Amino acid sequence: MNIYDIKLKKIDGTEGDLKDFQNKVLLAVNVASRCGFTPQYAELESLYKKFKNQGFEVLAFPCNQFGHQEPGSEKKIQQFCETNYQVSFPLFSKIEVNGTNTHPLYVYLKKEAKGLFGSESIKWNFTKFLINRQGKVVKRFGPMEKPLSLEKEILQLL
Repeated sequence: MNIYDIKLKKIDGTEGDLKDFQNKVLLAVNVASRCGFTPQYAELESLYKKFKNQGFEVLAFPCNQFGHQEPGSEKKIQQFCETNYQVSFPLFSKIEVNGTNTHPLYVYLKKEAKGLFGSESIKWNFTKFLINRQGKVVKRFGPMEKPLSLEKEILQLL
């Protein structure tokens, strides 16, 4: 399976795939608006602004599977992100990252970069996957790892 063949739906409902992000360094993150880690949006936006002209993209995937911390509609999620964090990186439609309805992207990401003790499941919101320009998952980061702490690893891939 090639990561660039995976279909995505943007938060505005338009269809696409990861080919739009080919040859870029990507940071895929499952996000939620009512989580203790939600302030990480600010650091994600900071990284995006700093490196987007060098071929870096943050891809945010709202998910309501952890404590029902993303209950709103796509429109409400988008408004929240733009109003509170001035998010300008791509937001996608709400997805599931675990279970039988796991989005194909997360099936791929979890297989390529396992978590603690070899676990594939996502443990909480704001788990991050760093992907190189060739579409290979380089590393998985837990929610406790703040986005700005990933700067050195992002720079190495740019």
